[in-house]
Amino acid sequence: MKYKGSCHCGKVAFEVEGEVTEAMSCNCSICSRKGSLLWFVPRDKLRLLTPEQDASTYLFNKHVIKHRFCSNCGIHPYGEGSDPSGNAMAAVNIRCLEDFDLSSVPVKQFDGRSA
Repeated sequence: MKYKGSCHCGKVAFEVEGEVTEAMSCNCSICSRKGSLLWFVPRDKLRLLTPEQDASTYLFNKHVIKHRFCSNCGIHPYGEGSDPSGNAMAAVNIRCLEDFDLSSVPVKQFDGRSA
């Protein structure tokens, strides 16, 4: 299935393809403040519909995850990183998907605070 998503103002917009079978809620210092519900997909399944430079990047801790956000409205629609095997991945904030029923997927808790 293909989904469209964006930040609040639309400056950062994307399409993503796949099946949302679960989302992850992380309690690390940034995710707990953002309130994101993350769905992980191979990075090549995420296609930006707006220029890449419209998404600002925040790095912290080990600087391995690019937390992408809109510098205009502040919303964090996705992040970029690698899985343990080194494959490029995207963490899509399903709260930013258009017409998506958040109650349709189970939410798995992740203890990022201790990781």
